[in-house]
Amino acid sequence: MAKMLIVYYSRSGNTEKMAELVKEGAESAGAEVTMKRAEQTSPDELLEYDAILMGSPVYYGTMAAELKKLLDESVKFHGKLDGKVGGAFASSAQVGGGNETTIMDIIKALMIHGMVCHGDPQGDHYGPVAIGAPDARSIDQCKRYGTRMAKLTDKMTG
Repeated sequence: MAKMLIVYYSRSGNTEKMAELVKEGAESAGAEVTMKRAEQTSPDELLEYDAILMGSPVYYGTMAAELKKLLDESVKFHGKLDGKVGGAFASSAQVGGGNETTIMDIIKALMIHGMVCHGDPQGDHYGPVAIGAPDARSIDQCKRYGTRMAKLTDKMTG
């Protein structure tokens, strides 16, 4: 069974709701999921999981400082996350609000750690996005993402 950490920051509750939906999808595929706020997560905890998914609201086209701080502090484990599954999701206030740039910033950090990131040829390609509170489309995308990431993690951990 895949062990997955969903770590997120949320001020308004929108990104937290997305994290819950991703968790629901991952659990439906059999993953054991822990969900934690970024500011309550230590870099050491990242070593305990097969997959790490990160969610953030968009602030000036990039991730929240709380999530960036966790990633910055994770540098002490450079190379130790190699081969784990990683991914990202984001929420913004408006269309064109920076969801994809935020997701790509998170993915770049995860890839520098050597993590495997999984695109989606049919859904939100880089990771789920929401404009404000998750609507029906983003709810489906979050659940789909969780399911796909859990299945990939199972394949990777064999």
